[in-house]
Amino acid sequence: MHPADSLKRRIVVAFVLFGLVASAFFAIIAAIAVEGIEVQLVDKRLEATVAWAAPRHAAGLDVDMPAGLRFHRNEAIPAPLRGLSVGVHKVDVGATRLHVLAGQDSRGQWVLVDHESDYDKIELVVYSMFAAVFVGFLLLASLLGGFLGTRVVTPISELAQSVRNDNVPPTLSGRKDELGVLARALEAHTAELRTFLDRERYFTGDVSHELRSPLTVIMGAAEILIQESAPAIRGPAERIYRAAHEAAESVTVLLLLARAPALSTLPPVDIHAVAEDEVEKYRVLVASKPITLSFLDGPPLTVRAPRELCAAAIGNLVRNACQYTDHGKVVVHLLEGQVVVEDTGPGLPPAVVATLGSGGAPSSGSGGTGLGLALARRICDFLGAGFTYEPRPGGGSRFILSFPAV
Repeated sequence: MHPADSLKRRIVVAFVLFGLVASAFFAIIAAIAVEGIEVQLVDKRLEATVAWAAPRHAAGLDVDMPAGLRFHRNEAIPAPLRGLSVGVHKVDVGATRLHVLAGQDSRGQWVLVDHESDYDKIELVVYSMFAAVFVGFLLLASLLGGFLGTRVVTPISELAQSVRNDNVPPTLSGRKDELGVLARALEAHTAELRTFLDRERYFTGDVSHELRSPLTVIMGAAEILIQESAPAIRGPAERIYRAAHEAAESVTVLLLLARAPALSTLPPVDIHAVAEDEVEKYRVLVASKPITLSFLDGPPLTVRAPRELCAAAIGNLVRNACQYTDHGKVVVHLLEGQVVVEDTGPGLPPAVVATLGSGGAPSSGSGGTGLGLALARRICDFLGAGFTYEPRPGGGSRFILSFPAV
Protein backbone atom coordinates (compact mmCIF):
# COMPACT_ATOMS: atom_id res chain seq x y z
CA MET A 1 0.00 0.00 0.00
CA HIS A 2 1.27 3.46 -0.92
CA PRO A 3 1.96 5.65 2.17
CA ALA A 4 -0.32 8.37 0.76
CA ASP A 5 -3.22 5.87 0.83
CA SER A 6 -2.68 4.95 4.49
CA LEU A 7 -5.71 5.42 6.71
CA LYS A 8 -3.46 6.53 9.57
CA ARG A 9 -1.92 9.23 7.39
CA ARG A 10 -5.39 10.47 6.44
CA ILE A 11 -6.42 10.66 10.10
CA VAL A 12 -3.28 12.63 11.00
CA VAL A 13 -3.78 14.98 8.05
CA ALA A 14 -7.41 15.51 9.06
CA PHE A 15 -6.42 16.39 12.63
CA VAL A 16 -3.65 18.73 11.46
CA LEU A 17 -6.02 20.47 9.03
CA PHE A 18 -8.57 20.82 11.81
CA GLY A 19 -5.90 22.28 14.09
CA LEU A 20 -4.77 24.65 11.35
CA VAL A 21 -8.28 25.90 10.60
CA ALA A 22 -9.20 26.21 14.29
CA SER A 23 -5.96 28.03 15.09
CA ALA A 24 -6.41 30.40 12.16
CA PHE A 25 -9.98 31.13 13.26
CA PHE A 26 -8.96 31.90 16.85
CA ALA A 27 -5.97 33.91 15.62
CA ILE A 28 -8.27 36.12 13.56
CA ILE A 29 -10.61 36.57 16.53
CA ALA A 30 -7.62 37.37 18.79
CA ALA A 31 -6.20 39.89 16.30
CA ILE A 32 -9.57 41.67 16.11
CA ALA A 33 -9.76 41.69 19.93
CA VAL A 34 -6.22 43.03 20.31
CA GLU A 35 -6.83 45.79 17.82
CA GLY A 36 -10.10 46.65 19.53
CA ILE A 37 -8.37 46.85 22.91
CA GLU A 38 -5.72 49.09 21.38
CA VAL A 39 -8.39 51.47 20.15
CA GLN A 40 -9.96 51.61 23.61
CA LEU A 41 -6.73 51.95 25.60
CA VAL A 42 -4.64 54.19 23.35
CA ASP A 43 -6.72 55.95 20.75
CA LYS A 44 -9.63 56.82 23.06
CA ARG A 45 -7.18 57.99 25.76
CA LEU A 46 -5.50 60.33 23.31
CA GLU A 47 -8.84 61.67 22.08
CA ALA A 48 -10.03 62.33 25.65
CA THR A 49 -6.81 64.14 26.52
CA VAL A 50 -7.02 66.32 23.39
CA ALA A 51 -10.62 67.21 24.18
CA TRP A 52 -9.42 68.56 27.52
CA ALA A 53 -6.07 70.09 26.52
CA ALA A 54 -6.81 71.78 23.15
CA PRO A 55 -9.28 74.43 24.49
CA ARG A 56 -7.02 75.28 27.42
CA HIS A 57 -4.01 75.64 25.18
CA ALA A 58 -6.00 77.82 22.77
CA ALA A 59 -7.05 80.05 25.69
CA GLY A 60 -3.43 80.51 26.75
CA LEU A 61 -3.88 78.58 29.96
CA ASP A 62 -1.30 76.26 31.40
CA VAL A 63 -1.84 72.68 30.28
CA ASP A 64 -0.63 70.17 32.85
CA MET A 65 -0.47 67.03 30.69
CA PRO A 66 -0.57 63.55 32.20
CA ALA A 67 2.72 61.72 32.49
CA GLY A 68 4.13 60.61 29.13
CA LEU A 69 1.91 62.89 27.02
CA ARG A 70 3.05 66.02 25.18
CA PHE A 71 0.91 68.53 23.31
CA HIS A 72 2.49 70.55 20.47
CA ARG A 73 1.02 73.15 18.13
CA ASN A 74 2.24 74.63 14.82
CA GLU A 75 5.98 75.51 14.97
CA ALA A 76 6.38 73.60 18.21
CA ILE A 77 5.55 70.30 16.48
CA PRO A 78 8.75 68.18 16.16
CA ALA A 79 9.96 67.81 12.58
CA PRO A 80 9.31 64.01 12.31
CA LEU A 81 5.68 64.60 13.31
CA ARG A 82 4.82 67.44 10.95
CA GLY A 83 2.51 66.89 8.01
CA LEU A 84 0.57 64.01 9.55
CA SER A 85 -3.01 63.64 8.47
CA VAL A 86 -5.84 63.96 10.97
CA GLY A 87 -6.12 60.82 13.09
CA VAL A 88 -4.06 58.39 15.15
CA HIS A 89 -0.62 57.35 13.84
CA LYS A 90 2.22 55.11 14.90
CA VAL A 91 5.52 56.86 14.21
CA ASP A 92 8.96 55.32 14.75
CA VAL A 93 11.55 57.85 15.88
CA GLY A 94 14.82 55.99 16.19
CA ALA A 95 14.21 52.94 18.33
CA THR A 96 11.09 54.44 19.91
CA ARG A 97 7.55 54.00 18.62
CA LEU A 98 5.23 56.90 19.37
CA HIS A 99 1.45 56.98 19.31
CA VAL A 100 0.48 60.33 17.80
CA LEU A 101 -2.94 61.90 17.49
CA ALA A 102 -2.84 64.66 14.85
CA GLY A 103 -5.53 67.28 14.33
CA GLN A 104 -6.31 70.82 13.23
CA ASP A 105 -8.41 73.68 14.60
CA SER A 106 -8.81 77.42 14.02
CA ARG A 107 -5.33 78.11 15.40
CA GLY A 108 -3.57 75.62 13.16
CA GLN A 109 -2.25 72.10 13.41
CA TRP A 110 -1.57 70.25 16.64
CA VAL A 111 -0.31 66.84 17.75
CA LEU A 112 -0.64 64.89 20.98
CA VAL A 113 2.28 62.50 21.51
CA ASP A 114 2.27 59.47 23.82
CA HIS A 115 5.90 58.78 24.77
CA GLU A 116 5.37 56.07 27.37
CA SER A 117 2.69 53.73 26.00
CA ASP A 118 3.65 50.11 26.65
CA TYR A 119 0.83 48.74 24.58
CA ASP A 120 3.11 47.81 21.65
CA LYS A 121 5.22 45.70 23.99
CA ILE A 122 2.09 44.11 25.41
CA GLU A 123 0.82 43.54 21.89
CA LEU A 124 4.08 41.83 20.90
CA VAL A 125 3.88 39.57 23.95
CA VAL A 126 0.26 38.69 23.17
CA TYR A 127 1.01 37.86 19.53
CA SER A 128 4.05 35.81 20.57
CA MET A 129 1.87 33.85 22.96
CA PHE A 130 -0.68 33.26 20.22
CA ALA A 131 2.08 32.05 17.87
CA ALA A 132 3.33 29.63 20.54
CA VAL A 133 -0.21 28.40 21.15
CA PHE A 134 -0.71 28.02 17.38
CA VAL A 135 2.41 25.87 16.99
CA GLY A 136 1.61 23.88 20.11
CA PHE A 137 -1.94 23.27 18.94
CA LEU A 138 -0.73 21.97 15.58
CA LEU A 139 1.81 19.72 17.29
CA LEU A 140 -0.84 18.44 19.69
CA ALA A 141 -3.25 17.81 16.78
CA SER A 142 -0.61 15.82 14.89
CA LEU A 143 0.29 13.77 17.98
CA LEU A 144 -3.36 13.14 18.80
CA GLY A 145 -4.07 12.24 15.18
CA GLY A 146 -1.15 9.82 15.15
CA PHE A 147 -2.27 8.25 18.43
CA LEU A 148 -5.87 7.83 17.32
CA GLY A 149 -4.73 6.68 13.87
CA THR A 150 -2.64 3.97 15.48
CA ARG A 151 -5.51 2.96 17.75
CA VAL A 152 -7.85 2.73 14.76
CA VAL A 153 -5.54 1.33 12.08
CA THR A 154 -3.67 -1.28 14.13
CA PRO A 155 -6.79 -3.42 14.84
CA ILE A 156 -7.86 -3.08 11.22
CA SER A 157 -4.41 -4.22 10.05
CA GLU A 158 -4.57 -7.13 12.48
CA LEU A 159 -8.01 -8.03 11.17
CA ALA A 160 -6.79 -7.90 7.56
CA GLN A 161 -3.80 -10.09 8.45
CA SER A 162 -6.00 -12.55 10.32
CA VAL A 163 -8.39 -12.78 7.34
CA ARG A 164 -5.35 -13.38 5.13
CA ASN A 165 -4.27 -16.16 7.49
CA ASP A 166 -7.85 -17.49 7.67
CA ASN A 167 -7.91 -17.12 11.45
CA VAL A 168 -9.65 -14.26 13.30
CA PRO A 169 -8.17 -14.07 16.83
CA PRO A 170 -10.53 -13.93 19.86
CA THR A 171 -9.11 -10.51 20.81
CA LEU A 172 -10.79 -9.06 17.72
CA SER A 173 -13.97 -11.13 17.55
CA GLY A 174 -14.58 -10.53 21.26
CA ARG A 175 -14.57 -6.72 20.98
CA LYS A 176 -17.83 -4.91 21.73
CA ASP A 177 -17.34 -2.08 19.25
CA GLU A 178 -17.94 -1.86 15.49
CA LEU A 179 -14.62 -3.57 14.78
CA GLY A 180 -15.76 -6.58 16.77
CA VAL A 181 -18.98 -6.68 14.75
CA LEU A 182 -16.93 -6.58 11.56
CA ALA A 183 -14.57 -9.29 12.82
CA ARG A 184 -17.45 -11.59 13.73
CA ALA A 185 -19.15 -10.99 10.39
CA LEU A 186 -15.93 -11.78 8.51
CA GLU A 187 -15.37 -14.85 10.64
CA ALA A 188 -18.89 -16.12 9.92
CA HIS A 189 -18.57 -15.34 6.20
CA THR A 190 -15.15 -17.02 6.02
CA ALA A 191 -16.51 -20.14 7.71
CA GLU A 192 -19.44 -20.18 5.29
CA LEU A 193 -17.12 -19.84 2.29
CA ARG A 194 -14.80 -22.52 3.66
CA THR A 195 -17.73 -24.90 4.04
CA PHE A 196 -18.97 -24.11 0.55
CA LEU A 197 -15.52 -24.57 -1.01
CA ASP A 198 -14.95 -27.82 0.84
CA ARG A 199 -18.33 -29.07 -0.35
CA GLU A 200 -17.55 -28.08 -3.94
CA ARG A 201 -14.12 -29.69 -3.77
CA TYR A 202 -15.51 -32.91 -2.35
CA PHE A 203 -18.27 -32.91 -4.95
CA THR A 204 -15.82 -32.38 -7.81
CA GLY A 205 -13.52 -35.08 -6.51
CA ASP A 206 -16.34 -37.54 -5.95
CA VAL A 207 -17.90 -36.90 -9.36
CA SER A 208 -14.53 -37.18 -11.06
CA HIS A 209 -13.78 -40.42 -9.26
CA GLU A 210 -17.20 -41.88 -10.02
CA LEU A 211 -17.05 -40.91 -13.71
CA ARG A 212 -13.60 -42.31 -14.37
CA SER A 213 -14.66 -45.94 -14.02
CA PRO A 214 -17.69 -45.88 -16.38
CA LEU A 215 -15.77 -43.79 -18.91
CA THR A 216 -12.92 -46.27 -18.83
CA VAL A 217 -15.40 -49.11 -19.37
CA ILE A 218 -17.01 -47.25 -22.28
CA MET A 219 -13.65 -46.58 -23.95
CA GLY A 220 -12.58 -50.20 -23.46
CA ALA A 221 -15.81 -51.52 -24.95
CA ALA A 222 -15.52 -49.05 -27.84
CA GLU A 223 -11.96 -50.22 -28.56
CA ILE A 224 -13.16 -53.83 -28.72
CA LEU A 225 -15.95 -52.86 -31.11
CA ILE A 226 -13.49 -50.93 -33.28
CA GLN A 227 -11.14 -53.91 -33.53
CA GLU A 228 -13.62 -56.75 -33.90
CA SER A 229 -16.78 -55.31 -35.44
CA ALA A 230 -17.86 -54.97 -39.00
CA PRO A 231 -17.11 -51.74 -40.89
CA ALA A 232 -20.71 -50.58 -40.44
CA ILE A 233 -20.30 -50.66 -36.65
CA ARG A 234 -16.71 -49.44 -36.53
CA GLY A 235 -17.66 -45.84 -37.38
CA PRO A 236 -20.17 -45.40 -34.53
CA ALA A 237 -17.77 -47.20 -32.18
CA GLU A 238 -15.03 -44.70 -33.03
CA ARG A 239 -17.39 -41.82 -32.28
CA ILE A 240 -18.28 -43.44 -28.97
CA TYR A 241 -14.59 -43.79 -28.14
CA ARG A 242 -13.81 -40.18 -29.03
CA ALA A 243 -16.74 -38.87 -26.99
CA ALA A 244 -15.79 -40.98 -23.96
CA HIS A 245 -12.15 -39.90 -24.31
CA GLU A 246 -13.15 -36.21 -24.47
CA ALA A 247 -15.38 -36.68 -21.43
CA ALA A 248 -12.48 -38.25 -19.52
CA GLU A 249 -10.25 -35.31 -20.47
CA SER A 250 -12.95 -32.87 -19.32
CA VAL A 251 -13.16 -34.66 -15.99
CA THR A 252 -9.38 -34.36 -15.62
CA VAL A 253 -9.49 -30.64 -16.46
CA LEU A 254 -12.30 -29.92 -14.01
CA LEU A 255 -10.49 -31.83 -11.29
CA LEU A 256 -7.30 -29.84 -11.92
CA LEU A 257 -9.21 -26.57 -11.76
CA ALA A 258 -10.83 -27.64 -8.49
CA ARG A 259 -7.49 -28.61 -6.93
CA ALA A 260 -5.79 -25.38 -8.22
CA PRO A 261 -2.16 -26.59 -8.28
CA ALA A 262 0.63 -24.06 -7.70
CA LEU A 263 1.78 -23.07 -11.18
CA SER A 264 5.27 -21.98 -10.11
CA THR A 265 6.14 -25.54 -9.07
CA LEU A 266 5.16 -27.14 -12.39
CA PRO A 267 7.59 -27.90 -15.22
CA PRO A 268 7.41 -25.80 -18.41
CA VAL A 269 5.05 -27.01 -21.13
CA ASP A 270 5.84 -26.61 -24.83
CA ILE A 271 2.77 -24.87 -26.27
CA HIS A 272 3.97 -25.62 -29.80
CA ALA A 273 3.66 -29.35 -29.21
CA VAL A 274 0.34 -28.98 -27.40
CA ALA A 275 -1.23 -26.89 -30.19
CA GLU A 276 0.06 -29.24 -32.91
CA ASP A 277 -1.32 -32.27 -31.06
CA GLU A 278 -4.74 -30.63 -30.69
CA VAL A 279 -4.85 -29.82 -34.39
CA GLU A 280 -4.05 -33.43 -35.31
CA LYS A 281 -6.56 -34.69 -32.75
CA TYR A 282 -9.48 -32.84 -34.34
CA ARG A 283 -8.68 -33.46 -38.01
CA VAL A 284 -11.32 -36.15 -37.96
CA LEU A 285 -13.99 -33.47 -37.46
CA VAL A 286 -13.20 -31.85 -40.83
CA ALA A 287 -12.46 -35.00 -42.79
CA SER A 288 -15.85 -34.92 -44.50
CA LYS A 289 -16.08 -31.12 -44.90
CA PRO A 290 -14.59 -28.75 -47.49
CA ILE A 291 -12.35 -27.30 -44.79
CA THR A 292 -8.59 -27.11 -44.45
CA LEU A 293 -7.29 -27.41 -40.88
CA SER A 294 -3.71 -26.18 -40.60
CA PHE A 295 -1.11 -25.40 -37.97
CA LEU A 296 1.40 -22.60 -38.52
CA ASP A 297 4.55 -22.67 -36.43
CA GLY A 298 5.94 -19.58 -34.74
CA PRO A 299 8.34 -18.44 -32.00
CA PRO A 300 9.00 -20.88 -29.14
CA LEU A 301 6.44 -20.62 -26.37
CA THR A 302 6.54 -22.37 -23.01
CA VAL A 303 4.42 -21.86 -19.91
CA ARG A 304 4.36 -23.30 -16.41
CA ALA A 305 1.01 -25.07 -16.24
CA PRO A 306 -0.55 -28.53 -16.32
CA ARG A 307 -0.37 -29.81 -19.86
CA GLU A 308 -3.97 -30.98 -19.65
CA LEU A 309 -5.19 -27.44 -18.99
CA CYS A 310 -3.23 -25.96 -21.90
CA ALA A 311 -4.52 -28.70 -24.19
CA ALA A 312 -8.11 -28.15 -23.03
CA ALA A 313 -7.96 -24.39 -23.59
CA ILE A 314 -6.57 -24.72 -27.10
CA GLY A 315 -8.51 -27.87 -27.94
CA ASN A 316 -11.90 -26.39 -27.04
CA LEU A 317 -11.29 -23.52 -29.45
CA VAL A 318 -10.10 -25.83 -32.23
CA ARG A 319 -13.01 -28.21 -31.72
CA ASN A 320 -15.59 -25.40 -31.79
CA ALA A 321 -14.03 -23.94 -34.91
CA CYS A 322 -14.07 -27.33 -36.67
CA GLN A 323 -17.63 -28.16 -35.63
CA TYR A 324 -19.25 -24.88 -36.61
CA THR A 325 -17.30 -24.04 -39.76
CA ASP A 326 -18.95 -25.51 -42.86
CA HIS A 327 -16.43 -24.38 -45.49
CA GLY A 328 -13.19 -22.47 -45.75
CA LYS A 329 -10.42 -22.99 -43.24
CA VAL A 330 -9.43 -23.27 -39.61
CA VAL A 331 -5.95 -22.04 -38.80
CA VAL A 332 -3.98 -22.34 -35.57
CA HIS A 333 -0.75 -20.37 -35.48
CA LEU A 334 1.76 -19.22 -32.89
CA LEU A 335 2.85 -15.63 -32.39
CA GLU A 336 5.12 -14.08 -29.80
CA GLY A 337 3.56 -15.24 -26.51
CA GLN A 338 0.24 -16.00 -28.19
CA VAL A 339 -1.82 -18.80 -29.72
CA VAL A 340 -4.32 -17.64 -32.35
CA VAL A 341 -7.24 -19.81 -33.51
CA GLU A 342 -9.26 -18.41 -36.40
CA ASP A 343 -11.90 -19.79 -38.71
CA THR A 344 -14.18 -18.80 -41.57
CA GLY A 345 -17.35 -19.89 -39.81
CA PRO A 346 -20.46 -17.85 -38.98
CA GLY A 347 -18.87 -16.06 -36.03
CA LEU A 348 -20.35 -15.70 -32.57
CA PRO A 349 -23.78 -14.22 -31.83
CA PRO A 350 -23.69 -10.85 -29.99
CA ALA A 351 -25.18 -12.46 -26.86
CA VAL A 352 -22.28 -14.93 -26.69
CA VAL A 353 -19.71 -12.19 -27.26
CA ALA A 354 -21.22 -10.11 -24.44
CA THR A 355 -21.22 -13.12 -22.13
CA LEU A 356 -17.57 -13.91 -22.90
CA GLY A 357 -16.71 -10.38 -21.83
CA SER A 358 -18.23 -11.08 -18.41
CA GLY A 359 -16.46 -14.41 -18.07
CA GLY A 360 -19.61 -16.49 -17.93
CA ALA A 361 -21.27 -19.14 -20.04
CA PRO A 362 -24.28 -18.21 -22.14
CA SER A 363 -27.55 -19.84 -21.26
CA SER A 364 -28.99 -19.80 -24.75
CA GLY A 365 -28.35 -18.69 -28.27
CA SER A 366 -24.79 -19.94 -28.36
CA GLY A 367 -25.28 -22.71 -30.78
CA GLY A 368 -23.58 -25.14 -28.42
CA THR A 369 -20.35 -23.16 -28.19
CA GLY A 370 -20.96 -21.67 -24.76
CA LEU A 371 -19.66 -24.40 -22.47
CA GLY A 372 -16.44 -24.97 -24.41
CA LEU A 373 -15.64 -21.25 -24.65
CA ALA A 374 -16.52 -20.67 -21.01
CA LEU A 375 -14.23 -23.54 -19.98
CA ALA A 376 -11.41 -22.13 -22.14
CA ARG A 377 -11.96 -18.71 -20.57
CA ARG A 378 -11.92 -20.20 -17.07
CA ILE A 379 -8.69 -22.06 -17.79
CA CYS A 380 -7.06 -18.87 -19.10
CA ASP A 381 -8.13 -17.00 -15.96
CA PHE A 382 -6.58 -19.70 -13.80
CA LEU A 383 -3.34 -19.66 -15.80
CA GLY A 384 -3.16 -15.87 -15.83
CA ALA A 385 -3.46 -15.85 -19.63
CA GLY A 386 -5.39 -13.39 -21.74
CA PHE A 387 -8.50 -14.54 -23.60
CA THR A 388 -9.59 -12.28 -26.47
CA TYR A 389 -12.24 -12.68 -29.14
CA GLU A 390 -12.51 -10.53 -32.25
CA PRO A 391 -14.40 -10.94 -35.54
CA ARG A 392 -12.21 -12.11 -38.37
CA PRO A 393 -12.01 -9.74 -41.37
CA GLY A 394 -14.08 -11.31 -44.13
CA GLY A 395 -16.19 -13.35 -41.70
CA GLY A 396 -15.50 -15.84 -38.98
CA SER A 397 -13.91 -15.70 -35.56
CA ARG A 398 -10.46 -15.12 -34.14
CA PHE A 399 -9.53 -16.18 -30.61
CA ILE A 400 -6.23 -15.07 -29.08
CA LEU A 401 -4.72 -16.73 -26.04
CA SER A 402 -1.91 -14.62 -24.55
CA PHE A 403 0.27 -16.64 -22.19
CA PRO A 404 2.53 -15.02 -19.58
CA ALA A 405 6.27 -15.42 -20.07
CA VAL A 406 7.99 -18.11 -18.04
